[in-house]
Amino acid sequence: MYDPTVARLTYRALLGRRRALVLGALPLLLIVISLAVRLLTGADDQVAADVLGGFALATMVPIIGVIAGTGAIGPEIDDGSVVYLLSKPLKRPTIVFTKLIVAIAVTMVFSALPTLIAGLILNGNGQQVAVAYTVAALVASIAYSALFLLLGTVSRHAVVFGLVYALVWEALFGSLVSGARTLSVQQWSLAVAHKVVGSNLITSDVGLPAATALLIVVTVAATWYAGQRLRALTLAGEE
Repeated sequence: MYDPTVARLTYRALLGRRRALVLGALPLLLIVISLAVRLLTGADDQVAADVLGGFALATMVPIIGVIAGTGAIGPEIDDGSVVYLLSKPLKRPTIVFTKLIVAIAVTMVFSALPTLIAGLILNGNGQQVAVAYTVAALVASIAYSALFLLLGTVSRHAVVFGLVYALVWEALFGSLVSGARTLSVQQWSLAVAHKVVGSNLITSDVGLPAATALLIVVTVAATWYAGQRLRALTLAGEE
């Protein structure tokens, strides 16, 4: 299910100079903000939770997920170079799964690791805040990567749709409409963070059992359907 050649090509595409600069901008900004907040307010658990929840998990993780998830396959479909990959004797699910693994790895490195560093800067992991949000970022990275990889296979405007989901649905509607928060990767990952921290310092509108089930279902379903879309793309090309 994993092909090293496809993985190498995908890593090269995602970590090119221009894309790497974009991927690194938000983590750097998070660390700068964390340093400034620590200098101004000192070590405060609630402030740390607010910064990590409001910027790291709500903004940085989904945007990086959009860049990595859609970038793992979208540009190849847009410019037609995916035809060369599909002409190789590789199963379509193998291509999708390999690209998903790469997208998850890139998203985790550029989101979960900076989240941990920022949390340690903000309050030294008081009340397990840094670890809780790091775990949430890791979990969210998997679901976001699968969702946005699927978007990359179904639309030429995957980045736009991904940003609309991440910044409009989750951030805007999620703050205004309580029902929208139930269908939010952010809330699902917050449920995991709440379990880690063990207090109401971090809360979620979704219970842990439901959040876990939804994370698994969405990730598996998105990965499976992306494979089906890639198979349909092959058939269209052959016709």
